[in-house]
Amino acid sequence: MSEPQTNVRSAGRRILLRGAQGVRRTVARRPRLFLYLSILGPGVITANAGNDAGGIATFASVGADHGYKLLWVLIPLTISLGIVQEMCARMGAVTGKGLADLIREHFGVRWTALVMLALLIANGGVTVSEFVGIAAATELFGVPRYVSVPIAAGVIWWLVVKGTYQRVERVFLAMSLVFLGYLVSAFLAHPSWGTIARDMVHPTFEFTPLYLFTFVAVIGTTISPYMQVFIQSSVVEKGVQIEKYALTRADVWAGTVFAILIVFFIVISTAATLNLHGEHVESAAQAARALRPLAGGYAEILFGVGLFGASMLAAGVVPLATAYSITEAFGFEKGVSNTFREAPIFLGIFTFLVALGALIGMMPGLPLIRVLLVTQVINGMLLPVVLIVVLRLVNNRDLMGDKVNGPVYNVAAWITTLVVCAASVSLIIVSLFSAWFRRAG
Repeated sequence: MSEPQTNVRSAGRRILLRGAQGVRRTVARRPRLFLYLSILGPGVITANAGNDAGGIATFASVGADHGYKLLWVLIPLTISLGIVQEMCARMGAVTGKGLADLIREHFGVRWTALVMLALLIANGGVTVSEFVGIAAATELFGVPRYVSVPIAAGVIWWLVVKGTYQRVERVFLAMSLVFLGYLVSAFLAHPSWGTIARDMVHPTFEFTPLYLFTFVAVIGTTISPYMQVFIQSSVVEKGVQIEKYALTRADVWAGTVFAILIVFFIVISTAATLNLHGEHVESAAQAARALRPLAGGYAEILFGVGLFGASMLAAGVVPLATAYSITEAFGFEKGVSNTFREAPIFLGIFTFLVALGALIGMMPGLPLIRVLLVTQVINGMLLPVVLIVVLRLVNNRDLMGDKVNGPVYNVAAWITTLVVCAASVSLIIVSLFSAWFRRAG
């Protein structure tokens, strides 16, 4: 194995910061924007990675379907996201190893296979959601999915495998930043701030399929299994030492707060525009209407550009990160500079995920927004598998020394895990009983 391949630890970090150049380029040729993002730190980048196609669809649906009733979830979610991300970042700083490496070393092949399977399924769903997002975005401009999706899949595959992805990812990232428009739109829509304040501090919970479905989707898109691998590998690649970890911890919490604030304004803007008029988010065009207070008749264009950029970027990041994680965990050859003969498992996983996402994204009559939400629910249901492994590792004194979790962190992390499990089981039970009563009636 060549030295560049050996040094590659995380596809997610590599793609987001410098495309595929982690295996083929030198530091001197990193895009300036991604050097800037690297200075900001892995915490800010990772926490905001959830604002992709699935994330936007989920948060827009929260506001449209439930108004301000689910805003209270953002308070405990902020704490949970920050704690989970900080645990993984701390493990990276203490051990100098990625999550996949630690799982293999401390849990053996069976646990590694289980976690990697969960990661493959979760990231497979996320990849599908990105191509669904590409289809939704291009259809806003009158381009059918049968044309846009295969072209997008081919371009992404070629860019990543040929190692030129870093030349265009800056454009995709800049396009996705238009979702900051929801912040301005939220104020221009003149929401009821009194109602918002009341719902933020007065939790309500409903044991209905729609409410539970949305609840699990919100957790799944905010604390995605992919993000835990992402941030730990990011910290390792930056060479963060535990002696200088204080800045990274601050970066993690700053990124968490910023990401949830964006979610907060997405929910408010969609609640104040769509929910107020009894509209639901069933298409990209409807989700775009929440930007009308800001963009007027150009709302669909603004939304479409942002959705396309976010989806294209993530459609390259997630499959490649998955391929690196799985091949790293099992010791297979990896690296985009290899041929299919040299790294068949690595390139096979990447190609399979891109092809799968594209094929599902082109399916006729596919309810695009519904698919985006379902993939986030799958993320939420698989999240406990990753969290349990992370908790066992971070509390291993042989591994972490005196940097193991304190009691407050452990309580909060286990509550998060148990809540996700309980919500997932409740969703399954309520959905099954609802379907049975409908048939019986």
